[in-house]
Amino acid sequence: MSGDYLAYTFLYDHTADLRCDFELLTDELASMTGLLRSLLDERDSAALPEAREDLSRVIELIYHLNPSLRTRLTITPEELAWLREKTLYFQEAVRDALPRNPAGGPVFLLPQGSTPGALAHVLRCTCKTLVRLLSRHRQQGNEVDELVFDFANLLSGYFYSLALWLNKNRRETERLFVSRVY
Repeated sequence: MSGDYLAYTFLYDHTADLRCDFELLTDELASMTGLLRSLLDERDSAALPEAREDLSRVIELIYHLNPSLRTRLTITPEELAWLREKTLYFQEAVRDALPRNPAGGPVFLLPQGSTPGALAHVLRCTCKTLVRLLSRHRQQGNEVDELVFDFANLLSGYFYSLALWLNKNRRETERLFVSRVY
């Protein structure tokens, strides 16, 4: 195998070593976040002028998270606090737009709506996959800083709240999903 054709140095690591999988998944998250950023338009900028810049910062933070298992953690508690602040902003902004479950159970929403909102839901789900991968890595006996878990979990909540905000901003109505199980 020639180095000229190698896409990424660690692609041939042992399959039990989840560090490369983590790095690939964070790269995918950053790339899809860039796609989401490209889908924002004047409606989003009018409602939140810093929306595109915030997504650029999120991309950078995801890339700072990327080497956390292989080298060291460079995400700071201040950056985690910033992401939490943004998440809380979106949660508050959509509070009045959320449907209520008539059965009184948990509220599940169908992951749909505007194109950017639907993509934010995909990102939310991918973040949960990232948390699951981190959990498996820890179960193999590896240390994972709690800040890595906190960031990955919060990132899922951020994208969920952003999806709802984007849909509300684009006048999309959220559709309740009532589970037959929960």
